[in-house]
Amino acid sequence: MFLLNGLLSPYQIIVYLLRALVVLIAIPFHEAAHALVSHWLGDDTAVRAGRLSLNPLRHFDPLGALCMLIGGVGWAKPVGVNPRNYKNPKVGMAISAAAGPISNFLLAWVSMILYKCVIYSGLCGLVPALMLFLYDMVVMNLSLGVFNLIPVPPFDGSRIVLLFLPQRLYFKAMQYERQIMLIVLLLVFFGLLNRPLSIVVNFMWELLVGLTGFVDLLWG
Repeated sequence: MFLLNGLLSPYQIIVYLLRALVVLIAIPFHEAAHALVSHWLGDDTAVRAGRLSLNPLRHFDPLGALCMLIGGVGWAKPVGVNPRNYKNPKVGMAISAAAGPISNFLLAWVSMILYKCVIYSGLCGLVPALMLFLYDMVVMNLSLGVFNLIPVPPFDGSRIVLLFLPQRLYFKAMQYERQIMLIVLLLVFFGLLNRPLSIVVNFMWELLVGLTGFVDLLWG
């Protein structure tokens, strides 16, 4: 994996460059989806903050991007919303929060289609980096979507479960957002989330394989 002098091997350099490219696509897409759906629901807070953009610099949290690059899971700067601008604040919060993970699942689906096309066309042998890039696009977008659905603050999943919880409990949990985030970071650092996340991501992979079955029929 590493050369004797401690430097990354050429293969590992390519792997991390491709992952970095995926991060540059997946995170802005996720955050811009939050801003767009919030705008559709009547709140322009994120738009005014410049978050309706695919420019990575508008969204990146350095630590979150690094975690995604190395560990495959991560986060970006939170997209600000004002629930009072929604007709139904709890529903609006849930829908705008769900937009991010859903956008990643859609990216993973499109990438799976292209991944299969590359395999069937034989390009995987001619351009192996393309196959690796598309594989990373599927896996890392699935990981980002699943990770952000964790139902605790500050993740998107917490705003979704707000639909089913008393509002006072949600805002009480928000008081401990930093502590919860630290716990999650420690779980990621020590690899304690790897197993449960892998199970869900593998399930989602198999689901995408089925949802892109039309590609197999067309090439078959």
